[in-house]
Amino acid sequence: MNKAPSPEEQIDNIIDLALVEDSGHGDITSEALIPADLQGRASIIIKERGILAGGEVAKKVFLSVDPTLNFEALIKDGAKVKPGETVATVSGRIISILKAERTALNFLQRLSGIASQATKYVTKTRGLTTDIIDTRKTTPGLRLLEKYAVRMGGGKNHRLHLGDGILIKDNHLAALYALGMSLKDIVSKAKQNAPPGMKVEVEVDTAQEAMDAAAAGADIIMLDNMSPEKMRHVIGLLPGQVKTEASGGITLANVRQAAMTGVNQISIGALTHSPKALDISLELERETLKLS
Repeated sequence: MNKAPSPEEQIDNIIDLALVEDSGHGDITSEALIPADLQGRASIIIKERGILAGGEVAKKVFLSVDPTLNFEALIKDGAKVKPGETVATVSGRIISILKAERTALNFLQRLSGIASQATKYVTKTRGLTTDIIDTRKTTPGLRLLEKYAVRMGGGKNHRLHLGDGILIKDNHLAALYALGMSLKDIVSKAKQNAPPGMKVEVEVDTAQEAMDAAAAGADIIMLDNMSPEKMRHVIGLLPGQVKTEASGGITLANVRQAAMTGVNQISIGALTHSPKALDISLELERETLKLS
């Protein structure tokens, strides 16, 4: 089995793929019109309120296109931003800035959108002990960056990948029930085969399943698509050492109600699968433009 790339290598690979996608055939417009020796500076400007994420990725994009560019971050990831603020400047060859512009902004807008979405959920549960966590419902190839953006928005990460924890979901249960195994058998087998120190989480639909999973030694019980009333009832039946997670059907409108049940964490796919990109633009500073 090939060794998984390091996080740094993964990010470099993601950026390389994005640049090939956008400019692998050249930037015909800029190459036809912009003098190769035209120098200047551009500002990256926020157009709506939110949370910034992806500044370092944007920097990597510009420097991948042209290592001679100078990227200066003015606001750090995780900070609140508002319309009119300049979060970074980039200076150097204008043709290089234009070639990198869209790819850099795509990363910056999407990651900032995710961070902003996460912050909305975290704010709704302020004062309570429930953590807001993400899922694996991420854009293919962008998971590492999108989960980073969730953290910048104050959320926490669930599993990064399938090797990051044991989570026995409905389809695992369906396959094993068909082989004649009970929930107790399934949890016991998972505990036996789990790497040392790895917790076992089980998805349940009913109070009885939750109690059976806990009795079998499950460390975390995922309460799937339960109403707040049902969640509160089930949580009250479980031993104190068993952690609980709420999942399914939770929105900004009801997340605080869910958190008030005492559930330890709430997983929300919408953090990464359907955030609205934050409006951010790049604008050349005309007074800085000059032929070198």
